[in-house]
Amino acid sequence: MILLVQLFLAHILGDFLLQPTSWVIDKEIKKHHSKYLYYHIALHAFLACVIVGNTDFIAFGISLAIIHGIIDFIKLKFQKNKTKRLYFWLDQVAHLLTIVAVFQLYTNSTLHFLEFTNTNLLLITAAVFLTKPCSILIKNAISIWTPENKHKKESSLSNAGNYIGILERLFVFTFIITGHFEAIGFLLAAKSIFRFGDLKEAKDRRLTEYVLIGTLLSFGIALGTGLLFTTLSH
Repeated sequence: MILLVQLFLAHILGDFLLQPTSWVIDKEIKKHHSKYLYYHIALHAFLACVIVGNTDFIAFGISLAIIHGIIDFIKLKFQKNKTKRLYFWLDQVAHLLTIVAVFQLYTNSTLHFLEFTNTNLLLITAAVFLTKPCSILIKNAISIWTPENKHKKESSLSNAGNYIGILERLFVFTFIITGHFEAIGFLLAAKSIFRFGDLKEAKDRRLTEYVLIGTLLSFGIALGTGLLFTTLSH
């Protein structure tokens, strides 16, 4: 099973943390003519092979990256502005199914099944997942309810909400794995005081509900990840 964690870590690093927005934009415009599509494929091959760390996995790692590129090409070719959200989820599901398939093929060919023995790797994977990958997942999940803000200028810091979400999830995850559940209530109360006071003044019910959904999703995912980590690491 540790191989599955390694491949998932390589995926979220290559697809989220190490893929600049400029690459995504260039790929959406130029499709298969974009050089960044091929950089992206090479990056996935490199990450998979390095993180797994076995020379007999190199062929599997390269094959996984090539399939990843084909899936990305299909998404780029057929997605429209109105269907981006749908194709994002289809793309991620296809990548995860490919990872599971490669994992199964590799373990069957080598007859070597591994258990969860590396707690540190599991910890790193959980922490990485709770950063930008989780932010993107939540953003896509609630994008259908994004409130419009036509009459007011943004006065908040650039990407402040994104970083606040990442920090709060990492805090919740840390509280869970260290057994300080009471601190989660304190964190949620503190955010309520600072955030929802502004929402009350704005008198925008749609915005308030949007923020509530995002906050509950963020806390819920962090709680679930923390509980899953504690279960698997014991």
